[in-house]
Amino acid sequence: MVLINRDVSTWSKSQIIISALLKIFRGFFKKIFLRRSKGLLFVGRHVTLQNKQYISVGKNVKFEDCSEIQGLSSHGIKLGNNVTIGRNVMIRPSSYYGVGHIGYGLEMGDNSSIGPDGFIGCAGKVQIGKNVMIGPRSMLIAENHIFSDSNKLIKEQGVAQKGIIIGNNVWIGANVTILDGVVINSGAVIGAGTLVNHSVDKNKILVNKRSINLKNR
Repeated sequence: MVLINRDVSTWSKSQIIISALLKIFRGFFKKIFLRRSKGLLFVGRHVTLQNKQYISVGKNVKFEDCSEIQGLSSHGIKLGNNVTIGRNVMIRPSSYYGVGHIGYGLEMGDNSSIGPDGFIGCAGKVQIGKNVMIGPRSMLIAENHIFSDSNKLIKEQGVAQKGIIIGNNVWIGANVTILDGVVINSGAVIGAGTLVNHSVDKNKILVNKRSINLKNR
């Protein structure tokens, strides 16, 4: 069990505890509609869980305020123990209206988290390992539009879905975009603002150098 830091004041502790209890209360009513749920479920304000029957969660999973999870998928949304879905995160395998392709879904291992404002497009398979930290405003998009025929509309040419796999103990910084077909192996670190369009080996660091050094006047 995680304990509140001893340096936190009594008043602050009381606010934290009340907030957590309210999330547990909301979670109690949400979890009964999920496909599977173990232990406590923490649900923030204005959380949207659509097609709950496709969503499975482990112990102590947290859906922070305004997060939005669309469950409709061929393999479901499966979250391990102690997973945190940050504020304003969207997880979307399929259309909200059930039209077109029904996506694959997401599997996320124990103790992993997605930071605020993240987007997981899991129309293709997205697999995230254990102890993975994904920073704010990062995107995983497991799908590419086919556009090889210039005589057809792009949206009429279909999509390709190779999937995205992230190993264990990976740190992904803020504002990272990971494209379809990428495998990020265990222990890798992805720097903030990086566009990842190729696989990353175990324990490697990937950083896009976009800064421009300007001369002094």
